Amino acid sequence: MYLLNIVVCSLLLLTFHFSHAMLVSTGSLHQIERFPSKYVDDKDVFVWLPDSYSNKKTYSVLYMHDGQMLFDASTTWNKQEWGVDEVAGQLIASGKVTDFIVVGVTNGDFRDKGKRMDEYFPQKPFQALSAAQQTEVLSIERVPGSKMFAGRIESDNYLKFLVQELKPYIDKTFSVKTDAKHTAIMGSSMGGLISMYAISEYPDVFGAAACISTHWPGAIPSAVSGKANPVPQAFFDYMAAHLPDPSNHRLYFDLGTETLDQYYPELQKQADKVIQQRGYSDANWTTQVFKGAAHDEISWNARLHVPLMFLFGKN
Repeated sequence: MYLLNIVVCSLLLLTFHFSHAMLVSTGSLHQIERFPSKYVDDKDVFVWLPDSYSNKKTYSVLYMHDGQMLFDASTTWNKQEWGVDEVAGQLIASGKVTDFIVVGVTNGDFRDKGKRMDEYFPQKPFQALSAAQQTEVLSIERVPGSKMFAGRIESDNYLKFLVQELKPYIDKTFSVKTDAKHTAIMGSSMGGLISMYAISEYPDVFGAAACISTHWPGAIPSAVSGKANPVPQAFFDYMAAHLPDPSNHRLYFDLGTETLDQYYPELQKQADKVIQQRGYSDANWTTQVFKGAAHDEISWNARLHVPLMFLFGKN
């Protein structure tokens, strides 16, 4: 029950919409409200530009999930934030990283749609589960009477939205580099899973992925049924077959050791073994462990400079 309560509380993170406009400490934030899509429910998109932004230069692009949690703690449900504007702004101003902008996409629970899990759970690994296992995953409840999933897995459509609808708009509207080498994707928890899935499904679009506190247990059916959890192995099997070419892609993973993250170390070791077998090395992949770090925005903010340096560092 303790494990299940931790899972429920953690997976409820990042799911509520804010009540007033976001403010940033550095750079400028541009909100695209209710970006239309034929693949997913409309989403608010936040584009952060550094203070030095100029149409005379071109910028790399970082796509981030759970966009409503990235910039302003006064607008979030738990009064925490990633602090993307502060951390990215400082790194860019110091010259430690190449110039980049951040595109934050609100999750599927934004505006009470209740589809964050549906959009972030990698679809092909889900489809590799047996019919009974799929049914069990979709039936898991956050709390009695409230299912964790809205109805069906929609992550393939979510990625189509990012790649076929949002990215062309960003490429056209802002002064950015459009190739995979200069396009990265990052998220935490379920956002870590969908980032791994995105670079695997669209290796010609994303050249790097940062997967923070990756939620390898998925929806943890074992916490409900007491059976062995088949979900992590489905992820690892998918990775073994689909992780992109290590010669021109880079992968970052990390985890803490407290709250929900305390259940990740052994699963991350299994993922690391797959990554190594796919040919990744210290030249293009790292997995970092942050002792004492919890599964929350405060912890992710404290180490945000690490994945950003991995993605965009000049050295």
